[in-house]
Amino acid sequence: MAIMNNANKETAKGDNAGIAAINPPRTGEIVKGKIISQERSALYVDLGAVGTGIVYGKEFYEVKDRLKDTQEGDPISAKIVSLENEDGYIELSVSGATRKLVWDELREKQENREAVQIKVAGANKGGLMAKVSGLPAFLPVSQLASHHYPKVVGGDPDKILKELQKFVGEDLSVRILNLKPKTGEIILSEKMAEMEQREERLKNYNAGQEIGGTITGIMEFGIFIRFDNDTVEGLIPAAQIPEELKKSLSENFKIGGKLSARIVEISNGKVFLSLKDPAQLSQTA
Repeated sequence: MAIMNNANKETAKGDNAGIAAINPPRTGEIVKGKIISQERSALYVDLGAVGTGIVYGKEFYEVKDRLKDTQEGDPISAKIVSLENEDGYIELSVSGATRKLVWDELREKQENREAVQIKVAGANKGGLMAKVSGLPAFLPVSQLASHHYPKVVGGDPDKILKELQKFVGEDLSVRILNLKPKTGEIILSEKMAEMEQREERLKNYNAGQEIGGTITGIMEFGIFIRFDNDTVEGLIPAAQIPEELKKSLSENFKIGGKLSARIVEISNGKVFLSLKDPAQLSQTA
């Protein structure tokens, strides 16, 4: 291991031992410092009152390419691996600090319910895959926004996967639903933001109100429609569809077709409608 010359070492240590004693550093702590020098196999860091740190060995070679453009005096963050090695330096990990800082940043985004932009990299039958801050993340099907949710008759997994694959390469705005740094798990949600916005928009609607909309999905249990001039979607349950129309939903209703329906209930951010009053409600081509 390369050893910094004594003059530099003493200069870096300074006479701040008393200050450091008041707030002693801890193993695993993230500290900030300034680069003193970079040698062939080690990086020395001035940690002020804490002392002098060193990045060497495997830790140094892991980040060597990232550090090649740094200069003396540049700021740097690192994680304390050992409070004192055999040469009296505080042993540091830059890569360890980067990982912790990334997870801390993600936790802050989660707590603040901050929007995160992702590009969908892949899909499986359970959802979409992407990266957040360079880390793998997963967006379950159940957490997709309503207008992205694959409305597949019968819930055929292969058909669902085919629909999900259409999102690969697309940009989505999501929120962080769950974080597990120990296992590296990042679970995302697209519908969290939608639900908050939806609650606000739903204040414009009331039970008994007639609305017009476009059919977005036809399932065995009912019909989904998106309200005109809005992104709100509602469900017309099969029980709220007249018998003569319910017998063959796929023949009587078409995706993209227009409907007018009456709101019967707004509950927990969901809207349920009815077609059962033929005097007031009608289907239009």
